[in-house]
Amino acid sequence: MKNLRYAWTPYLKYGKKLEIEENSVVYHQGAEGRGFFFLSTGGIKITLLSQEGVERTVNYVPEGMLFGEHGARKEAYLTSAITTSPSVIYNFSDEALVKICTDHPEAACIFTNSLIYKFRILAEIISFLNSPVEQQMAHYLLKLINENGNFSIDQTSFARYIGTSRITVNKILNKWKNQKLIQLSNRTIDILDINRLKNIRDSGSNHISNLDILMLTM
Repeated sequence: MKNLRYAWTPYLKYGKKLEIEENSVVYHQGAEGRGFFFLSTGGIKITLLSQEGVERTVNYVPEGMLFGEHGARKEAYLTSAITTSPSVIYNFSDEALVKICTDHPEAACIFTNSLIYKFRILAEIISFLNSPVEQQMAHYLLKLINENGNFSIDQTSFARYIGTSRITVNKILNKWKNQKLIQLSNRTIDILDINRLKNIRDSGSNHISNLDILMLTM
């Protein structure tokens, strides 16, 4: 993933720059695709609405990454994207993508690898879906920190990310704090013992092998 961050920056001139307020919908799940996007500054959360009508946050887009790639060629968006802070994004139409890949053939590889990475995220979600909550929290916390550095997130949002209650998240975070695995400061969660947190993540039977490699590559 780290190799993909800001890799699309040379092609921003082909996109349409948009400045969007906090809590604005960039695209809706199921809507006809109108291209894909690049997050320059700000924050974007990706949500998925189940057939039962339950909405879950499935990813937070790091700055410098593409998102909504599945909206290319007017395909319906598989998820929704919502700003978590005032954001600057770039929208790329199908015509822009063709132009970019014509002028810069290497861009096709970047776009494809970004799309593959999103499928890996989906694989992670499926893998951890039935795992204990503590194991899921360890995995997603490691993922957020790896992708974004010291990531700022409130407990209600983190609970929605895991698909559990705020009370459960609070209980586990305080447990980890007492065990000196993490440090809590305002909205920030700092990892103090990454190896012990990885052990918690890997403690269940349902997990993807080589998760650290998956999160560092691409």
